[in-house]
Formats: sequence, structure tokens, C-alpha cells
Amino acid sequence: MTSMSAKFRGLALKFALGLLGILWLTSASEAAEVRVMISGGLTAAYQALVPEFEKATGNKVLTAYGPSMGTTANAIPVRLERGEPADVLIMVGYALTDLVGKGKVVAGSQVDLTRSPIGVAVKSGAAKPDISSVDAVKRALLEAKTIAYSDSASGVYVSTEMFNKLGIAEAMKDKARKIPATPVGEIVARGEAELGFQQISELKPVKGIDIVGPLPKEIQQITIFSAGIATVSKEQEAGRALIKFLSSPAAREAIIASGMEPISADGAK
Repeated sequence: MTSMSAKFRGLALKFALGLLGILWLTSASEAAEVRVMISGGLTAAYQALVPEFEKATGNKVLTAYGPSMGTTANAIPVRLERGEPADVLIMVGYALTDLVGKGKVVAGSQVDLTRSPIGVAVKSGAAKPDISSVDAVKRALLEAKTIAYSDSASGVYVSTEMFNKLGIAEAMKDKARKIPATPVGEIVARGEAELGFQQISELKPVKGIDIVGPLPKEIQQITIFSAGIATVSKEQEAGRALIKFLSSPAAREAIIASGMEPISADGAK
């Protein structure tokens, strides 16, 4: 089966053509180092697109990874609080808005990039439960012995809203657990959880799992991933150029291939 990385490499030539339209934003004579903090949801598409951006602009992109929220050492808000340098932040939209309120993101610089649905995963080769309806998801959860969900947006929804909607919050207490910092798919692949819940874009790159599918629309929660300029940025122009590219038609195919829906935008303000 063709891997995600192979699919992205196959799209590289198309991306290069799309990049020509934004070359005016940053010339080679003004090459810069753009520091990015990014959460897991957009990582697969981002990793495919950044090399093309670097080739076209001459800029170097330096990336730090971490969840959009939480208190782990690599969480983006924690990184900012301890003074790590950043130009561009790519994370869950409402978490980025929170950082605007805290003075960590330049007001008006936010651009919505993608919509990302929550999916369900099992270990490769394991039986796939029926999740075609709300009742089927409820049965699958009650029958599973162990369940994992993330410590970011999808996990917050699953644990604080979805379980309650299904009327099984009490039954989940002893067998569903939050996974801090580590992709949920890795926990499922190791056999430490029968079912894993996370954005499909974060499940897709993980080896050793099968994605059962997205949650039914009645209990689905779409997460929007957005980008913005950090107030501590020393390379705002180059950062805006990167956001412009990630929200351009040149990025569309990579975003779709990673399991998300691109959001049309005119670019960073």
C-alpha cells in the first residue's frame, strides 16, 4: 500500500507550480529563519509542504512540535511561557484565539487553515467495530476493554461531551484514559488500548493501526486548525509568507491527502 509520505512526494511538482504565485512575498535576498510551533493535526501535510516553501523562498523553517493545550513540557502555551522563540503558531483555532487574548499572538494575524474530523482506530488486523450510527458507537465503547483519547481538542470533546451525550460517562471512568503528548495511534498500535479516538489527520501517519472511520455526524466534532503570528516574532514578514502558502491552493492536495478539509483563505492579514 502506498505510504502517506510517498503520496506527498508524488504531489511535490504540483506544489512547486503553485508556489510560483507567492514568490513575491519573500525574495532569496531576504532569506530568513522562520520558527514554527505546530500541533499534531496538521503535521503530515505541513511536513510535505515546508520543503517546497523553503526551495521557493530560500527561507529556512525550524519546527517545534507539541499539543495545542495542556501542561506537558512541549505544549505550545508552555513553550511560549518559558520564552521559546516563535514566529508562526499552528494549532487548534480556539486555543490560538486564547493566546491572542493573552498577548501571545498578533491580533488579526489568525488564518483558519483546515477542518479536521475525529476518527476511530484499532490495532492493525483487529476486528473493526461498527461505528456507523450513534447507537453502534455506544455499543463499541461499552464492549471495548480499553479506550484512549488525546489530551488536545478531540480528547477534550470525547471525554467531556461525547461520553455524556451517549450516557456512558460513568462506564468510561475505569477504562478510558487520556494520553498526554503521545499520538493516540501509537498507544493503539502497541496494544495498550482497543479503541483510539483522535483527529483522522493525526491517526493517518501512525503505522500499526487501522482507521475504522470518522464518527457519525450526530456526535462528530470538527476541529479547526489555524495559524497566527507570535508577538515575539522577529520574522513577521517571512512568517506571514508561510501562512499565505499554507492557506493557498498550492497546499490543498496535501491537506486533503492528510485527512482534512482545506479552508479557503486570502492569506494572513
